[in-house]
Amino acid sequence: MKIRAGDWVQVRDAEEILATLDSNGRLDGLPFMPQMFAYCGKSFRVLSSAYKTCDTVSGHYRGRRLPDAIHLDTRCDGQAYGGCQAACLIFWKTAWLKPIEASEPARSQIPRCPDEHDGPRQQGVCTDLDVWRATVASDVGQEPRYSCQATELLNYTAPLKWWDVRQYVEAYTSGNRTLAQVGQGLFFLFYCYATLALSEKWGRPARWLYNRFQAITNGIPFPRLKGRIPAGHPTPRRDLGLEPGDLVRIRPYDEILATLDTRLTNRGLAIDAELAPFCGRVFRVGARIDRFVDERTGKMRFMKTPAVTLEGVVCQSLYAGQRLFCPRSIHLWCREIWLERVVSDGPVKATAVCGGHAAATADSAPVRG
Repeated sequence: MKIRAGDWVQVRDAEEILATLDSNGRLDGLPFMPQMFAYCGKSFRVLSSAYKTCDTVSGHYRGRRLPDAIHLDTRCDGQAYGGCQAACLIFWKTAWLKPIEASEPARSQIPRCPDEHDGPRQQGVCTDLDVWRATVASDVGQEPRYSCQATELLNYTAPLKWWDVRQYVEAYTSGNRTLAQVGQGLFFLFYCYATLALSEKWGRPARWLYNRFQAITNGIPFPRLKGRIPAGHPTPRRDLGLEPGDLVRIRPYDEILATLDTRLTNRGLAIDAELAPFCGRVFRVGARIDRFVDERTGKMRFMKTPAVTLEGVVCQSLYAGQRLFCPRSIHLWCREIWLERVVSDGPVKATAVCGGHAAATADSAPVRG
């Protein structure tokens, strides 16, 4: 079933989906997660085709191919995974969906975790209890090791070479990107490699020329610069006491660079170029982040210095190198020192952007996204 971004689909009933899963609650290696039961029977507009995604597990941060999958505007609530707050965009296999005519999506409810007194929803290869059991890979007398779509990503995707031109064509034909966005991303990719703009020693003229052109066209300055603080030196901290719903402005990119070391981290939290287009704009705080499941190990990580996410501030993968045009829309985590409060005497509409994690980590965790 060929589904494009913008199409309307209905999530199949739980019994139909369970019939597609193996005994570990997976289809072609992709886990069906417990919170996804809440969306069964509901209608949604397709957010994007998930024909490709990004490798956030191995540390290589390259593109991966994923057949027969899409993204709806649904994110993991973390309830089945120890309260993980990463809020990853959920992958949906097309076998779990059916096309419908346009309609308004119904509100969903969070499902209750079944216990040993509940009967299985289906007598077959997989039951809803199997889906819940599969969320923990092992907890042999120690901390649990969780298993979710993020931790299992390498098991249901395949390597995708950056020079495979089909992925850039599909970015447009799938409805994920406009021609202008495809052109912008490819221009930046080839400009960086052709002019050595990423080289600290040889790339200064190329970065200067890029910034001059962007200034004329009112574009984003070169977004792949290094932090100002030497690696190993302490980086600054500022606590604003932000809560969900607060209005903030992301500080200018140049000011943020002054808070980062040369590895682009502040107290272990890393960013990348995908934050640059949002700098100087106003957004609402979405959530405070102090814990997340490490995608490499499946173990829960706790942040010594909490971060925040902002509504609509997600990775658009326009400056992402080998991950170009990834539709995963990972939240960009922000230190409060990168933000400033916005005081309003009346209602202010925060900027909202749909797109499709700048790199974010816990204080000593590997880079995410």
